[in-house]
Amino acid sequence: MGDGLNGRSATMTIHVVGNVCVDTSFRLERLPQPGETLNAAAAGEGLGGKGANQAVAAARTGAPVTFWAPVGRDAVGDRMEGLLSVEIPELRLSRLDLPCDRSVILIDREGENVIVTAAACAEAFDPLAMSALGGTWQPGDMLLMQGNLGSQATAASLKAGRNAGLFTVLNPSPLPVEPLDLTTVSLLVCNRPEAEALTGEADAESAAGRLHAMGAEGVIVTLGPAGALVLDASSCLHISAEKIEAVDTSGAGDCFAGTIAGLLAQGAALIDAAKLATQAAGIAVGRSGTLASFPSRAELAALTKTLKLENV
Repeated sequence: MGDGLNGRSATMTIHVVGNVCVDTSFRLERLPQPGETLNAAAAGEGLGGKGANQAVAAARTGAPVTFWAPVGRDAVGDRMEGLLSVEIPELRLSRLDLPCDRSVILIDREGENVIVTAAACAEAFDPLAMSALGGTWQPGDMLLMQGNLGSQATAASLKAGRNAGLFTVLNPSPLPVEPLDLTTVSLLVCNRPEAEALTGEADAESAAGRLHAMGAEGVIVTLGPAGALVLDASSCLHISAEKIEAVDTSGAGDCFAGTIAGLLAQGAALIDAAKLATQAAGIAVGRSGTLASFPSRAELAALTKTLKLENV
């Protein structure tokens, strides 16, 4: 596979382009049935959104991160900016005349979750037209995107980034209605249900092979408690995960995607970065909350002591 997946000679800046929202979470004994009302055992509110989650996870690895996202021109947007600035100094937030995006997360006693998002800001955001993204990135940088923005804006950004010499990473969640052009993707990171939805293949290895054939240079299929499958042009490897008692699985995929991006940007080889990202996601699953459950900078630094990072 290309140099970007097997160590690099210079640290990349990671341009994370995505959404930021207010997460409101409710902990329940079980998820409600249609038409049913349940009382929550606990509730909380905080910073969230797949873009913000992945940007913070990447920044905590020590990689240089610039985060591009839309927020409302309101007090909630001000609060989100204040919370993000603690984690990511290089913020490029576009203020829109729309309410800030919001997500409601329901978590059952087994740690499984369902999420509903109101995403007016994300759906209206065109990074290339509404920000200085295209004039800021440099050849050799990384572009990390998710599925929260409009599919056309996402596709155009990935294509422009790839044409400009960036290493592009896509976590296509939530999945778009339109078919994905994976020829603009250096590394695709998705979970097993997403891989099956994109390919029609129930077997993770078959799905990964199909996604590679569709154009993605490298593919990672995360498998929850079973670990992850890592495929490149020369091999397909399974990474085991430590047995963890799940408390809250929300955000585990974002923790994985952001962590692996941060490590690759600093020179880690793909398989090494995937192993550590699996450990980081395992830590997150064992704690309550979404972004609040992610490993801290100190915890990630302890995990990376045995990992060869060429540029740190």
